[in-house]
Amino acid sequence: MRRPAFFTALVLAAYSLAASSFAAEPPPNILFAIADDWGPHASAYGTPWVKTPSFDRVAKEGLLFTQAYTPNAKCAPSRACILTGRNSWQLKEAANHICYFPPEFKGWGEALAEKGWNVGYTTKGWGPGVANDANGKPRQMTGKPYNKRRAEAPTPEILNCDYAANFSDFLDAAPAGKPWCFWYGSVEPHRGYEFGSGVAKGGKKLTDIDHVPAYWPDNDVIRNDMLDYAFEVEHFDRHLGRMIADLEKRGLLENTLIIVTADHGMPFPRSKGNANVQANHVPLAMMWKKGILQPGRTLSDFVSFVDLAPTLIEVAGMKWSDTGMAESPGRSLTDLFANKPAHVRDHVLLGKERTDVGRPHDWGYPIRAIVTQDSVFIENFEPTRWPGGNPETGYMDCDAGATKTFILDAHRKNPADPFWQLCFGLRPGTEFYDLKADPDFVHNLPADPRATALKTQLHAELSQQGDPRMSGQGAIFDEYKHAQPGNVGFYEKFMSGKPVKANWINQSDIEPKPVLP
Repeated sequence: MRRPAFFTALVLAAYSLAASSFAAEPPPNILFAIADDWGPHASAYGTPWVKTPSFDRVAKEGLLFTQAYTPNAKCAPSRACILTGRNSWQLKEAANHICYFPPEFKGWGEALAEKGWNVGYTTKGWGPGVANDANGKPRQMTGKPYNKRRAEAPTPEILNCDYAANFSDFLDAAPAGKPWCFWYGSVEPHRGYEFGSGVAKGGKKLTDIDHVPAYWPDNDVIRNDMLDYAFEVEHFDRHLGRMIADLEKRGLLENTLIIVTADHGMPFPRSKGNANVQANHVPLAMMWKKGILQPGRTLSDFVSFVDLAPTLIEVAGMKWSDTGMAESPGRSLTDLFANKPAHVRDHVLLGKERTDVGRPHDWGYPIRAIVTQDSVFIENFEPTRWPGGNPETGYMDCDAGATKTFILDAHRKNPADPFWQLCFGLRPGTEFYDLKADPDFVHNLPADPRATALKTQLHAELSQQGDPRMSGQGAIFDEYKHAQPGNVGFYEKFMSGKPVKANWINQSDIEPKPVLP
């Protein structure tokens, strides 16, 4: 459903008015630092088993957000939301992982470059997938790549990329007098991990972990896996620290907007590739010495990734109507920069379509959800499908790792094991969790009266945003082609014995015997 013309005009007018207030001053440079698969685990959040001094500094000298969410907890669709300011269900093919990105949707990296900004990135920008323009030419979604520098990695599983040195190369090449935007795209803490590295190389102890979520067993295997994840988060943070130091050395820190976040939650069962508070909740801190008033604030406002594009376009002093970008439901965060909240931010919307292959016909697992301070309502549109991927192809919607392996092995030994059901079992069409009483969301209360009100609100907002699921057209997401031709029809090829590869699962993830729902 399209928004009324007068509403669109009001939105554009608001952006234009806000942009004019920033246009009077030189725009800040932008350092956008995004980790791969990092949940809100940082010492700034009180997590005792992760040490993140660089993230903590950004939070202390800027803003720390405690309720930041991605609309879609998978790499490519999440990054599409960041760049375009649109929810994944508003992005056609780009709602899916490893897609052909629709040429009609422009991102802020491209918009800034068109307006004369120097835009670059290192390692992982948008993706994985194929992003070409209408003429078939590859797009620079996050600018020019800077990937030449290499450094010895702490473990064989950590990429030997010197992210900070690549940033220095970008700054060295930046034209004088021209604003710049750099996307620091780490691939940590994406799996795999060197098992035990958190303890052996990171100096951590299993007892450092203060809480194991109730949907995983609490044992040494899971705690080691969590600490190995933490060790890789700290690798990302060290490079961020070097980048901040480089900005200080060059006298650029004062007028640089630094945004630090991750594309979605940790790569563990019931997290990445799902749609819930664990999967979609992300860290977020911002620092801009010249533009954020009263730094050091911690904000509990609910923030969505669709708010980032309007924010960046505004601080760049640009009018949204001049960018060529499609309309965004997001709202600029600059009112929070000024400590003058202009909006009620009390909920976020989440969703999921095809986040990986491995189901019959390359189908996804469609979900929509709404999260508030006290509760989460989740609607699973195809509850007869396996949420984590089909057992016979290895639960491909969940990356291989020690926690996944342990839960699958425990289920094979005891089919009544509750952790398998929580992480991989079939789910009902409706889920509702009271986050105050049940913060790990393991006790479903579908009959709670609050669920009805949240479902009504969710459907109303999705309908306003033109979500095909609300008009009975949701099957279109299953029809979009996967962008790796060799994996198209993966389930059928695998079941017929044809050779297909999936390097994100282990052979042991594949169930040797049929699994009953």
